[in-house]
Amino acid sequence: MGGETLMGRSDRDYRPIRDYGVIGDAHTAALVASDGSIDWCCWPHFDSPAVFCRLLDATRGGWFSIHPAGQYATTRSYAGPTNVIVTTFTTDGGQIRLTDFMPVERLTESHRGEDIAASQRILRLIEGLAGSVEVEISFRPTFDYARADTFIAPRPGGAIAQSGRETLALSCPARLALDAAGALSGRLRVGPHDRIWVGVDYRQDSNPDDVALGPQAADATLKQTLDYWREWWETCRYEGPYGDHVRRSALALKLLTFEPTGAIVAAPTTSLPEQVGGVRNWDYRYTWLRDSSLILYALQLLGYHEEATDFFAWLDDLCIPRRGRMQIIYTINGGAHLPEVTLDHLEGYRRSRPVRIGNAAFGQKQLDTYGEVLDAVYLYHEQTEQAVRPEWWDEVRFMANETVERWREPDHGIWEIRHGQRQFLYSKLLCWVALDRALKLGERAQAASDLTIWKRTRDEIRRAILTEGYNAAVGAFTQAFGESALDASALIIPLVGFLPATDPRVRSTVEAIRQRLTSNGLVYRYLAPDGLPGGEATFALCSFWLVDNLALGGRVDEARDLFERIISYASNLGLMAEEIDPVSGELLGNYPQGFSHLALIRSALNIAHAETHGPEEQTKTSAERAAVIKPVGSHRQTLPEGGFHTDVKDN
Repeated sequence: MGGETLMGRSDRDYRPIRDYGVIGDAHTAALVASDGSIDWCCWPHFDSPAVFCRLLDATRGGWFSIHPAGQYATTRSYAGPTNVIVTTFTTDGGQIRLTDFMPVERLTESHRGEDIAASQRILRLIEGLAGSVEVEISFRPTFDYARADTFIAPRPGGAIAQSGRETLALSCPARLALDAAGALSGRLRVGPHDRIWVGVDYRQDSNPDDVALGPQAADATLKQTLDYWREWWETCRYEGPYGDHVRRSALALKLLTFEPTGAIVAAPTTSLPEQVGGVRNWDYRYTWLRDSSLILYALQLLGYHEEATDFFAWLDDLCIPRRGRMQIIYTINGGAHLPEVTLDHLEGYRRSRPVRIGNAAFGQKQLDTYGEVLDAVYLYHEQTEQAVRPEWWDEVRFMANETVERWREPDHGIWEIRHGQRQFLYSKLLCWVALDRALKLGERAQAASDLTIWKRTRDEIRRAILTEGYNAAVGAFTQAFGESALDASALIIPLVGFLPATDPRVRSTVEAIRQRLTSNGLVYRYLAPDGLPGGEATFALCSFWLVDNLALGGRVDEARDLFERIISYASNLGLMAEEIDPVSGELLGNYPQGFSHLALIRSALNIAHAETHGPEEQTKTSAERAAVIKPVGSHRQTLPEGGFHTDVKDN
């Protein structure tokens, strides 16, 4: 495993985005740097105010760090197929191991598919491996994104931090004292075979004196957490290529699910920039119907259907047909109002302002959402072979009929352009998908009354895309009807079954994008002006779409080469952000990003499919192709117990 030599940080230091690992309990998540510092955590939920936010302000933001005093080298991995991080610190005097996780507490009586309780706890185990190492522990919470006044004080067995009704209780055997940075810090001497548990508990209106966890209980909690993640992965039937990357992506996507409701967040962070120093910094801790549907699609390809069941139940609870309106984005509890606010007191990651919470895109029109949702619903019924539930059929009919009524309208598109609505190609394609999948679901539901108008409109949309979406002078399907600018979203044409990858128009589009929208082989979303200052890096999702087109077009060697280039930019834990700087290789944007990991899974499956079946011959739908590529073997691929050992969404 590749490592790095470190010696603390100054107040102005920011770690690279790829330096972070993520831990979570399907209620919230925390980002842990390789130097043992937890620099981001929102409690009690993903979209709650952050209690540690050094990620977004190295001076004002809080942290919770454990690392050797003085100089050290680090290596780390996930503990096999789990979301438990293990970091090894090596110093001149010895070696220690730090294990970080949010406990998974199983529910004996679950609501819907919910089987994980909210632990509201982070546990950290320090183990002496060799020699003697002096360990420094530093604890500095900053409630409400460092806006709230915080009382912090040591106490026997740890420390307490309070702000209003919120409490963080630290369990720690070190003797702590306030330092110049406003943190409580202390040191421990760790020798061979020492095992020291440190933990922090979040509480609201509770007694912080009852949160201490004894060593035996902590050991049992670690075992329970490891067992849960291993069992979850073992239900996967994937046996194809790039198994370790697919595994890590699936586990990362599971961390983005919100157990109480079935909602899924696009990423657990806000305001990580798409360009350092730029303004394209957005809050992704909410549920985009598009992102969620694509995540569910990828998980279903691997055989995970409970997450889809939970999400569709959450969607049903929104009562969209009764309300007569479907938004593109909701809170994880189903809230419809997400006002966008800037936190001007925070300087942003590497001084990239503004820091935003909330997302103004909740008011946008994005017609593609109907297609993504219905594609995921269709795949669910294809793979589970279940009849369409009557309560879900109401949503299907609503989305299909809305598509019939509105497909001609301009919208803001998949990239959530903020300077006006246009006739985006991607939106039209997904309107076609919406009606195509609704027709197939309608045949299952024997709902003949709706099918005639759906079929007529689907065919009308297809004609419009072929005549207005393809620009012969450019030699490509373009970003919007009647325009000449390229957009990587055209790469989804064969992925949704609209045209085969071998169609000359698809091939010419692929070549145009490769020539004009790539750098070092990686793909930009688009390069046309969008009304915002500054630029952005290449988009991982779009780069994987290019992999898919190459694979389905029979260019499997090229697809493999590009796939391996993209994943080489992942963190040494196998995690990916939204974007990749094609020159420096730096990861940018929110992290870990659901779009990137779902696309990785689908590209690995498409490569496996292409190697087995050759060039895509199809008029198949994506769900029908999924039935071909999904693994169904009776034995499982043997996967390494360690992690990745390498050095190396937008509005």
